[in-house]
Amino acid sequence: MARWHIGRHLGLVLLAWLVAVPALAVHVQPLAKGWEFRLAPDDAQAQAQPAATQWRGATVPGFVHTDLLAHGLIPDPYVGAPEAGLQWIGLAQWEYRGRFDVDAATLKRPRAELVFEGLDTFADVHLNGELLLSADNSHRTWRLPVQGKLRAGGNELRVVFHSPIRRLLPQVQAMPHRIAGNYPSPYGDEPKDAMVGNFVRKPGYHFGWDWGPRYVTAGIWREVRLESWERLRVTDMAVHTLALDADAAELKTRVEIESEQEGRARIELEVLDPDGRRVDRLRREVDLRAGLQRVDLRTAIEKPRHWWPVGYGEQARYRFRLRVEQGSRTLATAERRTGLRSVELLRETDAEGGQGFAFVINGVPIFAKGANVIPFDAFPTRVDTAKLRQALQAARDANMNMLRNWGGGYYESDAFYEIADELGLLVWQDFMFGGGMQPGYDPAFRANVVAEARDNVRRLRHHPSIVLWCGNNEEETAWKDWGHRKQLMAADPVFAEKVWQGYVDLFGRDLRQVVAEEGLGVPYWSSSPGNDLDEKANDSRRGDKHYWDVWGGPSLPVQAYLEETPRFMSEFGLQSWPSLRTIAGFARPEEQGIDAPVIRAHQKFLAGEGNQRQLLYIEREYGTPRDFADFVYLGQVMQAEGIELAALHHRASRPYTMGSLYWQFNDVWPGASWSSLDYHGRWKPLHHHARRFFAELAAAALRRDGVTRLTLLSDRTREAPVQWRLRVMDFDGRVHREQGGAATLPPLSAHPVAEYADAELLGGADPRHSVAVFDLIEAGETVSRQWVYFDAAKHLHLPRPTIHAELRAAADGYRLRLLSDAVARAVWIDFGEVDATLSDNALSLLPGEPLDIHLRSSAGLDALRAALRVRSLADAIRRDSR
Repeated sequence: MARWHIGRHLGLVLLAWLVAVPALAVHVQPLAKGWEFRLAPDDAQAQAQPAATQWRGATVPGFVHTDLLAHGLIPDPYVGAPEAGLQWIGLAQWEYRGRFDVDAATLKRPRAELVFEGLDTFADVHLNGELLLSADNSHRTWRLPVQGKLRAGGNELRVVFHSPIRRLLPQVQAMPHRIAGNYPSPYGDEPKDAMVGNFVRKPGYHFGWDWGPRYVTAGIWREVRLESWERLRVTDMAVHTLALDADAAELKTRVEIESEQEGRARIELEVLDPDGRRVDRLRREVDLRAGLQRVDLRTAIEKPRHWWPVGYGEQARYRFRLRVEQGSRTLATAERRTGLRSVELLRETDAEGGQGFAFVINGVPIFAKGANVIPFDAFPTRVDTAKLRQALQAARDANMNMLRNWGGGYYESDAFYEIADELGLLVWQDFMFGGGMQPGYDPAFRANVVAEARDNVRRLRHHPSIVLWCGNNEEETAWKDWGHRKQLMAADPVFAEKVWQGYVDLFGRDLRQVVAEEGLGVPYWSSSPGNDLDEKANDSRRGDKHYWDVWGGPSLPVQAYLEETPRFMSEFGLQSWPSLRTIAGFARPEEQGIDAPVIRAHQKFLAGEGNQRQLLYIEREYGTPRDFADFVYLGQVMQAEGIELAALHHRASRPYTMGSLYWQFNDVWPGASWSSLDYHGRWKPLHHHARRFFAELAAAALRRDGVTRLTLLSDRTREAPVQWRLRVMDFDGRVHREQGGAATLPPLSAHPVAEYADAELLGGADPRHSVAVFDLIEAGETVSRQWVYFDAAKHLHLPRPTIHAELRAAADGYRLRLLSDAVARAVWIDFGEVDATLSDNALSLLPGEPLDIHLRSSAGLDALRAALRVRSLADAIRRDSR
């Protein structure tokens, strides 16, 4: 596996990708202003909510919940515990109306379309009293021809949103045997045994998940506009790389043109390199017919600059400029930005019958390091480009190179993928199926999904970051492993077979075909976890793996991570709470407690009992917290240390294992979850640990069954000469043993160096008062450090260290120097309500060894010094637990 040019490519894909810019010949009129909304006066909810039946200003794009909040008609859905009292919104019918004028030129143009990029979900669209559309899919773009239906002034758009629960519940309840749903409602807005979420093409998480609230919202959630044109328009432009190596790239650019009439036109395609220099130009005369047609253009680039994932090279992107002309007149233009790269999903079979799962980019096998992305808000119109950039930059800063867009939300905005392209982050993209079982046996449902998939693959295929399309999240393993098939087979074997065949038709055939036709060759994977419809769905030896025996299921100790060695770990996780500052934003001090109602309302795992699961894992390693603040801190330490153990094991198992994506990256609201970034983008300790355990060069010192194995990790594509050092010392800094050596790390490798039994490491030292410290050193600098303890933290004789913290102004912000008189484990630096960004945190200190941390803040030095707090693990462990 440790080779860069694969000889036996299994479907090698050579691609170029684009970010689309609308053709200039299309005249665009945004329709975001002047909207109003109301609860339908004749709705069943109107009697109890009379204030909502009045027409009020609405924000488009937006949602009913955010519009109600803006007018003070509901409390903040994230503060306190208002969730139960807001479920009526998802049962109601909502109306939106907007008015707009059009100019004389628009009225004269022969073609005009209303474009709705997102309607959530069952929506009737009326223009000037005429029904144009009954939408039924939140994930689709709807284009409605309106030529001849417009007037100069006072056009009225009216959109009526129907409750998906009320629309679908009767047919679900009428089923003799029901297919498995996702999360039953705890609030009575739908029966627990008749869930509608998997029958409707709406973000699944709106119906609630184990990390987020249940807000079944509605609204015009993406842009709405009026497009008009005269002679022709460019409807699509995709670049397929036919060949790519260091010397040349051969490209085929497919241009899709819709023309109003026959005629001859000239097409010019110009290619600019990442520095803006023209590297190719093509001119061609074409005969256009009326209607939609495709034109293929061949171009070439000498010495092409490749697009690479972060850490492997530059994120070079080219510009393609297209002009369609007739005589001296320009009829249409378009511009694209593109990166050139190849992608392969390598699935080699080994001698034991296992089958690998590895991404190969430009011939280089990439160990995928990253996390799973969920929606950034329950109401995604509140997620702006700045928030996306902050989050994706945090992924890159934590040395991640891949994010998996999980299937229970929505297809992200163009901005998400554009930023991922720029930062070099690979994207594993699920189709939007998050759990349960789909009614794939229904041809109309499948056709709707195929249209949705075609919309989104065509919209997003222009991005070099996207390297996989995956059919769904956990539906195959749910059917095969969670009892769904067994239960339905027992109740109605004929229907069970029909359900499974519908699944195979949808995820094994239909979506695969869409990706093959539209995806420009990006690999397709039918379900995660899985091995693309292999017999076993969640197999450690074949395909990708979700591992939840730690935290979920039998709740095994975190050390069980070392017993599980998959081919690619696409989900594993431990939960924690966000910072006390974030918690204070939704719970007053008197509302904060492990079993306090508001805290339980923001703990969605096990219907609020997830804190007991956290407590189980905290008490195993650290003892019983003294108070809620210690519970939060220890939960974060538990999460960070446990995920680090697993991720380093995955990396040390390379090339057998080729990916480690923890659950989860971000939060949908402020609450308890498995995330490393909280809802506000603040780093939990896990994210700081990820920056270290995902580093390009890292040491993995893993203790299992009384034996510590040291493996040195390198993601570089060249050899890395390094040194390593072992020191065994007591907590006051007295060294009992020191050893080291030199090594040359092969490219893209996990390099075993040494292994030690506890007795060999410790000699006669007290295991409860000692630690083994492993350093990886390059060019005289320690680039990675691993700490190995010999017992659970609650049994260690950790002293309470005195940590001296000196904060000074520096040229580019501030410098914080820490110095401890003893080993200080899990040090956390906090500035309370003062905003500050630290270059490092959630770390451990050696006695007498100073550590400098860079700090950025808009606050002054005095304010920072007054707010500064430093704590370590010894401050939170109860003495009577030792």
